[in-house]
Amino acid sequence: MKRQMKRQMNFENNDWLVNDHGQLEVCPVVEDQWENSGQTYRLYRFLTDIEDILWRYDDDRQRLEQIRPLVRRLLNSSYWLQGEYKAPNPERGWSVLTLYEEPDFPLTVQTVVWLPGRKSKIHNHATWGIVALVNGQEKNVVWRRSSNKSPKKGFADEQKPSDRSDQSDRIEQVGEQIINPGDIISFTPEAIHHVEVVSEEPTITFNLYGLTNYKQRYTFDPINHTAKLF
Repeated sequence: MKRQMKRQMNFENNDWLVNDHGQLEVCPVVEDQWENSGQTYRLYRFLTDIEDILWRYDDDRQRLEQIRPLVRRLLNSSYWLQGEYKAPNPERGWSVLTLYEEPDFPLTVQTVVWLPGRKSKIHNHATWGIVALVNGQEKNVVWRRSSNKSPKKGFADEQKPSDRSDQSDRIEQVGEQIINPGDIISFTPEAIHHVEVVSEEPTITFNLYGLTNYKQRYTFDPINHTAKLF
């Protein structure tokens, strides 16, 4: 079931990037002249522009730099997207509504809702990602591998996920950032974080992800120093 938000949020606040080393970078918010054009920036055009960027750039940081302004443009122009979400099951505490996903195309567009007081597992995404907050307030807690190493390629294939434990899975918390409506935070593939809802109302986010490498996507246990396939 989809629910419609009454409020329309103007996206013109802050941008951040969490990189593979756990550094939280402040990114410049690019001034966009699209609103002065009098045209509506529609989803189909957004998807075409994203495809062009993915073909033009191989580097994930460059891709994110190019895509972030388009996410802000889309949400400012096509307000209906801010109201497309699915009410979460109270027991589960969160929900995902897929707005766009297509075979053989490296892009997924979703809206995600978290109920107050809930938090996610510590995880990476194994792809680039962009999250724009539409409603509520959330805390992004950033982690990094203590050994400053990426997971061993092929290790997850050799052992069961529950058996995976080595120095590269030891993580430490290195920072946090409160995200407010209108803010955008982006992630490189090996960035590690978890989110906590700190508002008294649910958080609603507009999420955009590239092609996930599921053999390298993990949830992390900072107490036992283990990682399991997500």
